[in-house]
Amino acid sequence: MIFEEAERLASRLRDELGRAIIGQQAVVQEILTAFFAGGHCLLRGVPGLAKTLLIKTLAQAVHLKFNRIQFTPDLMPSDIIGTEVIEEDRGTGRRDIRFIPGPVFANVILADEINRTPPKTQAALLEAMQEYQVTVNGVRYDLERPLFVLATQNPIEQEGTYPLPEAQLDRFMFNVVIDYPSAADEHRILASTTSDDEPVITPVASASDIEAMRHLVRDIPAASNVIDYAMRIVRASRPAGGADEAVPTAVRQWVKWGAGPRAGQALVLGAKSRALLDGRCVAAPEDVRAIALPVLRHRILLNFQAEADGIDADQIVARLLEAVQTP
Repeated sequence: MIFEEAERLASRLRDELGRAIIGQQAVVQEILTAFFAGGHCLLRGVPGLAKTLLIKTLAQAVHLKFNRIQFTPDLMPSDIIGTEVIEEDRGTGRRDIRFIPGPVFANVILADEINRTPPKTQAALLEAMQEYQVTVNGVRYDLERPLFVLATQNPIEQEGTYPLPEAQLDRFMFNVVIDYPSAADEHRILASTTSDDEPVITPVASASDIEAMRHLVRDIPAASNVIDYAMRIVRASRPAGGADEAVPTAVRQWVKWGAGPRAGQALVLGAKSRALLDGRCVAAPEDVRAIALPVLRHRILLNFQAEADGIDADQIVARLLEAVQTP
């Protein structure tokens, strides 16, 4: 796939999403950025903000298989990855073991309210997200590509929930926050969704097109100063720092653990993907800066002092961007 084809495909995909999703342009931009970069998203927002509709529309627009998994406290790992059953041939009496794939065998997966299920079941997604495979009784089963996991969390109700461990949070490229729509957008939502007209979503790409896009994103060049900028942001988020590095006061005061190297990879890949979506063939420092918040907000672990002072991760990222000089 050449750059011009990829640019047109991204534009058509954005238009198709706009048929069903009113407003939320920043959220759509961040999700498409992660999608083309080959990452996964954690989406945080209150109920009723079209989180499910967004990811379902994305699957329809690219003609990919979509599965929704509703996470509950009684969900087991086999309910996600699949299970083996014994089948008996009535004619011969022979018994065979057959694997029945679970809902993770899809291209686009909505893990709804992922923090409502115990860690054992949450971890069932780890191998799929990182290795594009699942293992059942020692046998590995490959997953189809592309694979895009979008997990949702409800920030309001926290009773009976199981917070995701940091190791699994790190597997999500972006942590996207979806907020209430503006008054004008909400008026359009109420008018369009209470009529009998339903938007028709036309597939504009195939699975092979998306895979070609992801390879093209990796081929987009990032200059040494862009990579250095991403690295300095990540290293400045660590309170321990180093002998030759200046750690911002806010980080030393309120951060317990900073971001790891995977955050730097997400910043560089995300910057390349954002450049492609913007019609540019080279990643710039401004791209790194634009995606720093969704990349870092779930990778910075705050201490008790931050909680007492009312400081959240978004504020720490903002101070990081102020402290680290843009090349």
